[in-house]
Amino acid sequence: MIMPDIIHLQGVKAFGYHGVLEHEKINGQEFTVDVRIETNFDAAVSTDDVAQTINYAEVAQDVVDSVTGERFDLIETLANHIAQKIIARPTVARVLVTVHKPHAPIEHEFTNVSVTRELP
Repeated sequence: MIMPDIIHLQGVKAFGYHGVLEHEKINGQEFTVDVRIETNFDAAVSTDDVAQTINYAEVAQDVVDSVTGERFDLIETLANHIAQKIIARPTVARVLVTVHKPHAPIEHEFTNVSVTRELP
């Protein structure tokens, strides 16, 4: 069995307006996103060419565009939206996207809420 090569992109921060409560839709909040991409580096390492791998700067921009763009009630939907963008890239075999919402409207002390979406 061939093991996949992995790209981790962690802690991408962006301000968005996701949530079910009206004040979340109006005031917004910061979200943090982690991405884990399974791919194959063979073509990239044999050519040393960024065009043969997944450009993580472009993935980061996809994340920021998703968080700052369309608004969703659920961070589950946001995670899926980001994952769909990434899985569509050539050579991506699998993607895991975790959306963190550290300022979620919870009446109890907590440090973070997150959801993870895996595709395919």
